[in-house]
Amino acid sequence: MKKYLSILIPFLISGCGHSQIKEATNKLELKNAITQKQADLIFEKLKVFPANTQVSIAIIDGGVTKFYGVKREGDAMVAIENQQSVYEIGSISKVFTSTLLADLIVLKKLELNNEINDYLSVPLKDSTRITFKQLANHTSGLPRLPSNLNMMFADPRNPYKDYDEKKLTEYLTNELKLAQKPGEKYAYSNLGAGLLGYIVSKIDNTDYETLVSNKIFSKYQMTSSTTTRSKVESKLVKGLDAVGAECSNWDLAVLTGAGGVLSTAEDLSKFAIAHFDASNKVLELTRTRTHDINENMGIAMAWHLVKGARGIEWPWHNGGTGGYSSSMAIETKNRNAVVILSNVSAFNKDRGNIDNLCFDLMNTLEE
Repeated sequence: MKKYLSILIPFLISGCGHSQIKEATNKLELKNAITQKQADLIFEKLKVFPANTQVSIAIIDGGVTKFYGVKREGDAMVAIENQQSVYEIGSISKVFTSTLLADLIVLKKLELNNEINDYLSVPLKDSTRITFKQLANHTSGLPRLPSNLNMMFADPRNPYKDYDEKKLTEYLTNELKLAQKPGEKYAYSNLGAGLLGYIVSKIDNTDYETLVSNKIFSKYQMTSSTTTRSKVESKLVKGLDAVGAECSNWDLAVLTGAGGVLSTAEDLSKFAIAHFDASNKVLELTRTRTHDINENMGIAMAWHLVKGARGIEWPWHNGGTGGYSSSMAIETKNRNAVVILSNVSAFNKDRGNIDNLCFDLMNTLEE
């Protein structure tokens, strides 16, 4: 699975310094939530992270959900109850944005291959034409970030907070430049996903928070999920930077649809279970392949399609911000899923362990 990890670390901006962190000792209790093999995998992948690291894990086996929480206290890794703790989920937010798009399609308010130009109040530079499908599956040709989001001058502690609607529309009208022709090839774009979230909100004549809350969070009883941090401040786990110091949360402003959701392992497990309902045409549409990235991976609508050890395809997405990393995979046939939320920085040199743990735990469910 390591071949996939370089594709989806979404919000990285610049390198950070790293210090040597002593590996933790194993004081994890087995409990009845996990097997010995799963416990060993959890410890091996998480022992390298700094003090005060917290990880919330949901393991869904045959439709049955069990939770396991981990915290590093000093030099020890201990088990805790934290499935209701809130984390930034980063780019897993893109799955929700594409779910909003799928809802519009199922309601026949638009089609996947409709061009976004007809739903924008400003023209795209050079008469560029882009479809909703191309935004959702990262084949729009748009760059990872807009050129007028200058990371040299942005606050590294919260780099997106000042990127507002005015700057986005100015970019689209005056600065837009594609790396390749729309539909030609996959190139991961936070800008594209953020733009998609902006447009679907405009179509519904509301803001992203209201839309995602009404269409998804309320529907699936995801009571601690939001893009408004003040609503969940009391349950929020503090993010850690690359060396383990507490760091600022991120505000995604007009690009919220690309990575601005906060959630819990409990809430995301409810969303995963909703995907097991074969009658849910909206969620089914989000998992339907739209493009082949390479021989190992395809993409649906935001969900990336990877294969487990037994060749079963999993819709998967990860996320990362300055203080958090996440990973989530589902497998509808056998009703299996894994959700991992953490306050491990996307800048941490070992953050790939979060994705590897997600894949490893999924494979234990197929054995």
